[in-house]
Order: sequence, then structure tokens, then C-alpha cells
Amino acid sequence: MARMKRKQIYIHPDQDRRLRDLARRQGESESQLIRQGIDRVLNSPLPRSPDPEAWARQRRFIDALIRSGPVKGKRTWTREEIHER
Repeated sequence: MARMKRKQIYIHPDQDRRLRDLARRQGESESQLIRQGIDRVLNSPLPRSPDPEAWARQRRFIDALIRSGPVKGKRTWTREEIHER
């Protein structure tokens, strides 16, 4: 087994109880379960970062729609009329 590095962590009392119970049921050490959890997190795909240029394109598109004003001839009602009903 590779040489281990010691890390001290703090967990909530409920996490401690659940970890202890799971270790007992699975016949493994709490440390092994913690290492498995770390591996699971480290091996999962990272969330994608937002693309600032994509957001800028969307903003320009929305701004263009706003500047073009209401669509002519498509609607025969106003927002106020809808809320009055």
C-alpha cells in the first residue's frame, strides 16, 4: 500500500454516527469509506464553466429584441386588459 498522508477533518455528529454505522455494516474502516468518498468526488466530472461569450451573445440578442419593440399586428390585447379580467 502506498504511504498515506494524515488529514484531520471535522464532520457533523450525524455524519459521524452514519459513517460509523456504515463502516460497521460493511466491515470496513471509517478511513477507507472516507477515502472512497474522496475518490468518488475527485473522479466525477467537473461542472462546466459558464461561457462568458455565450452569455454576451444572449445578452446582445435580448437587447436587440427589446430595441425592436412590440411585434406589430400579432396581438389584439394589452397586458393591462389581461390583468383586469
